[in-house]
Amino acid sequence: MAMSEGTSKFIILYHRTPFEEAKDPQGSRIWVDQKSPNGIIPTLRNLFRTRPDGTWIAWRQVENIEEEVDETIAMKEPSPFRLRRIPLNEDEITSFYHVTSKESFWPILHTFPTYFDVNNADWGIFEEVNRRFAKAACNEAAQNAIVWVHDYNLWLAPSFMRSERPDLKIAFFHHTPFPGNDVFAILPWRRQIIESLLSCDLVGFHIPRYTENFARAANCLIGAKKSTKDQVDNKFIAVGSALTEPKVTPWLTHAGRKIRLLSSPVGTSPDLIQKLLSKEKVKQYANEISKGTKKNRKLILSASRVDYTKGNEELLLSFERLLEKRKDLHGKVVLMLACVSAASGMKIYEDTQRSVEEMAGRINGRFSLIDWVPIRLSTRRIPYEEMVAWFSQADICWITPLRDGLNLVAKEYAAARKGKGGVLVLSEFTGASVLLDGAVLTNPYSHRRMDEAIEEAISMDELEQRQRMESMVDAVDAYTVEDWAEEQMEAVEAEKTH
Repeated sequence: MAMSEGTSKFIILYHRTPFEEAKDPQGSRIWVDQKSPNGIIPTLRNLFRTRPDGTWIAWRQVENIEEEVDETIAMKEPSPFRLRRIPLNEDEITSFYHVTSKESFWPILHTFPTYFDVNNADWGIFEEVNRRFAKAACNEAAQNAIVWVHDYNLWLAPSFMRSERPDLKIAFFHHTPFPGNDVFAILPWRRQIIESLLSCDLVGFHIPRYTENFARAANCLIGAKKSTKDQVDNKFIAVGSALTEPKVTPWLTHAGRKIRLLSSPVGTSPDLIQKLLSKEKVKQYANEISKGTKKNRKLILSASRVDYTKGNEELLLSFERLLEKRKDLHGKVVLMLACVSAASGMKIYEDTQRSVEEMAGRINGRFSLIDWVPIRLSTRRIPYEEMVAWFSQADICWITPLRDGLNLVAKEYAAARKGKGGVLVLSEFTGASVLLDGAVLTNPYSHRRMDEAIEEAISMDELEQRQRMESMVDAVDAYTVEDWAEEQMEAVEAEKTH
């Protein structure tokens, strides 16, 4: 792929756009903020404030790929940068994102190998889409530019960029878990993926366990050399959880290159959450929740999306066992399960959603009283301001994924409970479990541990709640989403181009 050198000194590759495209009343295109303002998107956009001459590369859906070229748009907010959108047709998006990424990679990354389906994957389309992202980046990039690539669906972009533009500084951040070597090795394309990641100057993961899993895979599968391990940073809990890792490999060397590995978990925006809590609209939501749902009952909140990795069914069954065992809690507790439905049309997600809905209906049918329905289930996407109101009212936040790269909801709940009590019950198979000292950790694979954890949360006294919450709030305040972005960027900027 022939390259022309561009002018951008800083480039982000991310399949998502920095704003969502919409139409004004006259039918003209406008750009609106993402539905959730507290994700990483605003933070990534803000990087352009201090790194001018920047470009964000994403995709856009088109009908006829033959007639389309990359679209380049001058963006003005929060500071001037370019948005370059690569055209993909519906078949390419379905193959690249919904099939190869979600049906082949997702179950392996989350250690669900029985869900892995290699037969539908079109590796050629996956390579081609990654090649287009890489080509766009190379054409935009100035000499020695920094390119920050996000997540596993762009695994191959670094190697394509490195072969054409050895001058570039390339960073990659892995937003999902990285599995153990024996599970990762199931992927038939494992060598190409590892080789591409080792084309980077920096590869980032949320927590040391994922970093170590990658270092081991690179060492075992293609012979990359590991450096001496360092003690993990003090923001990580060094013992106790299923995902704790006391030491971590900071460097790999391969093919004459040195690759920095950096464990830095995405943070949240505690200041924004506190600001939202003082907004009149959020106070109004909170009042409605208190009157309509709590009614002097203990409110348990669980927020996730429909996915077999999220543990929604295990949580519902544990709640059912709680109601069977504790008749004294009938009419005294209510579970709000905010479980956003998947929009991809994939059968496995549709089956999971049906199971969750049937379970919730069955439990409500068994235990409901005239003035009490034990479970409220919402599969709609709850606006963020309303979600913050739910955090403010929830006595317990119950988060039990079977596997989760990080889980920002856990951090957001702690940020919303500053100066208050509240209990976070958290699966020890989330990345957040090695960050939030004060959570009641649970094992969603164990009925006994799930049941003990929720009973402990319900009975916990106010003093212990506040002590635990203060510890978690301190952790969330000490390492925000801005800290995450700056730590990753400072690390790659410090590297000399190899």
